[in-house]
Amino acid sequence: MVSTDRKPILLDFEKPLVELDARIAQIRELAEENDVDVSDQILQLEARAVQLRQEIFGSLTPAQRLQVARHPRRPSTLDYIQAISDEWMELHGDRSTGSDDRALVGGIARLEGRPVVMLGHQKGRDTKDNVSRNFGMASPGGYRKALRLMDHANRFGMPIITFIDTPGAYAGLEAERLGQGEAIAINLREMFRLEVPIVCTVIGEGGSGGALGIGVGDRLMMFEHSVYTVASPEACAAILWKDAAKAPQAAEALRITATDLKALGILDVILPEPIGGAHSDPLAAAATLKQALLSNLQELSQMTPHQRRELRYQKFRQIGQFQESD
Repeated sequence: MVSTDRKPILLDFEKPLVELDARIAQIRELAEENDVDVSDQILQLEARAVQLRQEIFGSLTPAQRLQVARHPRRPSTLDYIQAISDEWMELHGDRSTGSDDRALVGGIARLEGRPVVMLGHQKGRDTKDNVSRNFGMASPGGYRKALRLMDHANRFGMPIITFIDTPGAYAGLEAERLGQGEAIAINLREMFRLEVPIVCTVIGEGGSGGALGIGVGDRLMMFEHSVYTVASPEACAAILWKDAAKAPQAAEALRITATDLKALGILDVILPEPIGGAHSDPLAAAATLKQALLSNLQELSQMTPHQRRELRYQKFRQIGQFQESD
């Protein structure tokens, strides 16, 4: 699990919080130097800091939520797996091209004693790690590895848990040569036929087909400051207005937030985050995720395989439906 002890990385809209925290620290330091009791004033300021943090994170714009979703300290797939599972054994390789894509990880785990298969996109923690993980952008081998693990889960009756956190599938020439579009399309088709429960969670940034490649499930959950979108706001702005600087406007139009997607009927569950985002208290975020997974798996396990497949099918058939008015 990512540590919260290091120097915090602050987002631009958090500036008022930084200023207030600095003021509290300054008052506390002056009080100690002059042996003055200002505990009441400090308590008032600390209460104001909590209130201000709630106000800021309770009214984030879509563009600001995108910043939180991309936060370098936001818990990753491996962070959550290590925090919520009793045991974890990572499996490697796509058994096809002989490669092992580090941008998409997966393996066998135990969740409260129950064998499951967990897999998801994995971003890096620093520049070197991000390069190694290709910034969470999986290659065709990554999606073929994911399908191999999901087939394994289906064969042995283990539920599948996926974690989505990618700006999109890798769009390089080599990825196209190896069949990126085909690999994602096959995953979409095959996930509909699987008989075991499938729960998908957007833990950070869910971008385009790269997210959908492991996103067909019986339940779709999202952390409240995560985003899920057909294209990044920057790409959308560049396409529509030839100006990536209009990304905030695109973020509004794309309806990328958990609240928007819940209203559209795409999302099933919104997972609340600690005030300040999941990176501010990763263990609390992991506890929320674990409880939601257990609850949904219990409900889905009471259905027959046919009922789950039908539920999955109908869920995605209804996405995008609309009614024209006169």
